[in-house]
Amino acid sequence: MRKIFNNGPVLVESEAGMVALGRKIAATLNGGEVLGLVGDLGAGKTHLVQGILEGLGASAPAASPTFSLVHEHTDGRLAAAHFDFYRMKSPEEAFGMGWDEYLAGGNVLLVEWADRFDGMLMPQDTHWLVLRHVSATERTVSLAG
Repeated sequence: MRKIFNNGPVLVESEAGMVALGRKIAATLNGGEVLGLVGDLGAGKTHLVQGILEGLGASAPAASPTFSLVHEHTDGRLAAAHFDFYRMKSPEEAFGMGWDEYLAGGNVLLVEWADRFDGMLMPQDTHWLVLRHVSATERTVSLAG
Protein backbone atom coordinates (compact mmCIF):
# COMPACT_ATOMS: atom_id res chain seq x y z
CA MET A 1 0.00 0.00 0.00
CA ARG A 2 2.87 2.37 0.70
CA LYS A 3 3.82 2.26 -2.99
CA ILE A 4 0.45 3.77 -3.90
CA PHE A 5 1.08 6.72 -1.59
CA ASN A 6 4.88 7.03 -1.83
CA ASN A 7 4.60 10.44 -3.53
CA GLY A 8 2.13 11.86 -1.03
CA PRO A 9 -1.64 12.24 -1.26
CA VAL A 10 -3.52 10.79 -4.22
CA LEU A 11 -5.94 13.17 -5.94
CA VAL A 12 -9.26 11.50 -6.71
CA GLU A 13 -11.58 13.32 -9.10
CA SER A 14 -14.82 11.33 -8.84
CA GLU A 15 -16.69 8.61 -6.98
CA ALA A 16 -15.59 6.16 -9.69
CA GLY A 17 -12.00 7.26 -9.10
CA MET A 18 -12.37 6.57 -5.37
CA VAL A 19 -13.65 3.06 -6.12
CA ALA A 20 -10.72 2.50 -8.52
CA LEU A 21 -8.25 3.62 -5.83
CA GLY A 22 -9.87 1.13 -3.46
CA ARG A 23 -9.27 -1.67 -5.97
CA LYS A 24 -5.57 -0.72 -6.13
CA ILE A 25 -5.36 -0.76 -2.34
CA ALA A 26 -7.01 -4.20 -2.24
CA ALA A 27 -4.30 -5.61 -4.50
CA THR A 28 -1.72 -4.79 -1.81
CA LEU A 29 -3.54 -6.54 1.05
CA ASN A 30 -2.57 -9.96 2.40
CA GLY A 31 -5.03 -10.42 5.28
CA GLY A 32 -5.01 -9.19 8.83
CA GLU A 33 -4.61 -5.52 7.93
CA VAL A 34 -6.57 -2.83 9.74
CA LEU A 35 -7.45 0.21 7.63
CA GLY A 36 -8.67 3.20 9.62
CA LEU A 37 -10.57 5.60 7.36
CA VAL A 38 -10.78 9.19 8.53
CA GLY A 39 -12.60 12.06 6.86
CA ASP A 40 -15.59 14.36 7.04
CA LEU A 41 -19.08 13.39 5.92
CA GLY A 42 -19.09 12.94 2.16
CA ALA A 43 -15.33 12.53 1.90
CA GLY A 44 -15.67 9.18 0.11
CA LYS A 45 -14.95 6.64 2.83
CA THR A 46 -17.71 4.24 1.76
CA HIS A 47 -16.77 4.54 -1.93
CA LEU A 48 -13.17 3.70 -1.04
CA VAL A 49 -14.38 0.68 0.95
CA GLN A 50 -16.53 -0.34 -2.03
CA GLY A 51 -13.45 -0.44 -4.23
CA ILE A 52 -11.45 -2.39 -1.65
CA LEU A 53 -14.22 -4.96 -1.35
CA GLU A 54 -14.52 -5.22 -5.13
CA GLY A 55 -10.76 -5.68 -5.36
CA LEU A 56 -10.95 -8.45 -2.77
CA GLY A 57 -13.67 -10.17 -4.80
CA ALA A 58 -16.55 -9.70 -2.36
CA SER A 59 -19.89 -10.32 -4.04
CA ALA A 60 -21.97 -7.94 -1.91
CA PRO A 61 -21.49 -4.21 -2.43
CA ALA A 62 -20.31 -2.02 0.39
CA ALA A 63 -23.09 -0.26 2.18
CA SER A 64 -22.47 2.21 4.91
CA PRO A 65 -22.72 0.13 8.08
CA THR A 66 -23.98 3.16 9.99
CA PHE A 67 -27.15 1.36 11.06
CA SER A 68 -25.77 -2.14 11.59
CA LEU A 69 -22.27 -1.08 12.74
CA VAL A 70 -20.50 -3.97 10.95
CA HIS A 71 -20.90 -5.86 7.67
CA GLU A 72 -18.97 -9.06 7.03
CA HIS A 73 -17.73 -9.97 3.55
CA THR A 74 -16.33 -13.50 3.60
CA ASP A 75 -16.57 -14.67 0.00
CA GLY A 76 -13.65 -12.80 -1.58
CA ARG A 77 -9.94 -13.49 -1.89
CA LEU A 78 -9.67 -12.30 1.73
CA ALA A 79 -12.39 -12.05 4.35
CA ALA A 80 -13.20 -8.48 5.34
CA ALA A 81 -15.28 -6.76 8.01
CA HIS A 82 -16.53 -3.21 7.41
CA PHE A 83 -17.10 -1.21 10.60
CA ASP A 84 -18.54 2.24 11.20
CA PHE A 85 -17.65 3.86 14.52
CA TYR A 86 -19.78 6.95 13.83
CA ARG A 87 -22.82 5.89 15.87
CA MET A 88 -20.94 4.03 18.59
CA LYS A 89 -21.09 5.71 21.96
CA SER A 90 -18.06 3.97 23.43
CA PRO A 91 -15.35 1.44 22.61
CA GLU A 92 -17.24 -1.06 24.75
CA GLU A 93 -19.89 -1.31 22.01
CA ALA A 94 -17.25 -2.55 19.56
CA PHE A 95 -15.84 -4.98 22.09
CA GLY A 96 -19.39 -6.24 22.71
CA MET A 97 -19.66 -6.99 18.97
CA GLY A 98 -16.50 -9.08 19.11
CA TRP A 99 -13.86 -6.52 18.12
CA ASP A 100 -11.09 -8.61 19.72
CA GLU A 101 -12.13 -11.66 17.70
CA TYR A 102 -12.14 -9.65 14.48
CA LEU A 103 -8.64 -8.34 15.24
CA ALA A 104 -7.36 -11.84 15.91
CA GLY A 105 -9.22 -13.45 13.01
CA GLY A 106 -6.98 -12.46 10.12
CA ASN A 107 -9.74 -10.48 8.42
CA VAL A 108 -9.09 -7.23 6.64
CA LEU A 109 -10.77 -4.67 8.90
CA LEU A 110 -12.12 -1.54 7.23
CA VAL A 111 -13.08 1.02 9.86
CA GLU A 112 -14.92 4.20 8.93
CA TRP A 113 -14.68 7.04 11.47
CA ALA A 114 -11.76 5.19 13.05
CA ASP A 115 -10.55 8.34 14.77
CA ARG A 116 -13.58 8.29 17.10
CA PHE A 117 -11.95 5.50 19.11
CA ASP A 118 -8.44 5.49 17.74
CA GLY A 119 -7.10 3.84 20.89
CA MET A 120 -8.78 0.61 19.77
CA LEU A 121 -6.60 0.48 16.66
CA MET A 122 -3.01 -0.29 17.46
CA PRO A 123 -0.87 2.32 15.67
CA GLN A 124 1.77 -0.16 14.56
CA ASP A 125 -0.90 -2.38 12.98
CA THR A 126 -3.17 0.24 11.44
CA HIS A 127 -2.95 1.88 8.04
CA TRP A 128 -4.58 5.30 8.48
CA LEU A 129 -6.22 6.58 5.31
CA VAL A 130 -7.11 10.26 5.54
CA LEU A 131 -9.67 11.58 3.06
CA ARG A 132 -10.04 15.32 2.53
CA HIS A 133 -12.35 17.47 0.40
CA VAL A 134 -10.59 19.51 -2.28
CA SER A 135 -13.67 20.62 -4.22
CA ALA A 136 -17.26 19.52 -4.78
CA THR A 137 -16.04 16.44 -6.66
CA GLU A 138 -12.33 16.11 -5.84
CA ARG A 139 -10.80 14.48 -2.80
CA THR A 140 -7.33 13.60 -1.64
CA VAL A 141 -6.46 10.34 0.06
CA SER A 142 -3.26 10.03 2.01
CA LEU A 143 -1.61 7.36 4.09
CA ALA A 144 -0.86 8.82 7.50
CA GLY A 145 2.24 7.74 9.38
